[in-house]
Amino acid sequence: MEGIAEPVDPALAAVLRRAVLEHARTERRRAFPALVHVGAPGGREEVFAVVPGEPLDHGLRADVVAALLQRSRRGQAVPLVWLTRPGPLVLEDLDAQWLSAARSAAAEAGVVLTLVVVTRSGWFDPRSGARRVWKRVRDR
Repeated sequence: MEGIAEPVDPALAAVLRRAVLEHARTERRRAFPALVHVGAPGGREEVFAVVPGEPLDHGLRADVVAALLQRSRRGQAVPLVWLTRPGPLVLEDLDAQWLSAARSAAAEAGVVLTLVVVTRSGWFDPRSGARRVWKRVRDR
C-alpha cells in the first residue's frame, strides 16, 4: 500500500500534528490560497502559493515540487510534502493534482514521498486514507 499506514508511527504523528497546529495558528481567514509546503513543519520549509485560476499543468506542478524538494533537502533528511487549504478533509481535485505532481517529482529525485493534505481541523493522506481530526488542536 502506498502512503501512511495505520497505526501511524508516533514520531510521524507528532510531525503531522505540528503541521496542523502551525496552519491553524497562522491562517485565520475563511478563504485563502492553497499552499504547497516542503520541509519540516515548525522548522525549515519551502512554500509555494497556489494562485486560483493560474494555469498550472502537471508538468509545471511537478517542476514546482521538484524545485521545493531540491531546496529543502540541503543538509536534512527527506522532507515532508504537505498541502494546506481551506475546506473539509475530503479528496478534492486540487489534492489529486498536487499528489500526482509530487509523485513525479519524488520519483525523479529518487526519494520516498510522504504527502498529506492539511486543514485547520486535521490531516489526511490522499493515497492511504489515513487521517487525524481534532475539534480544536492545541499546543501541548
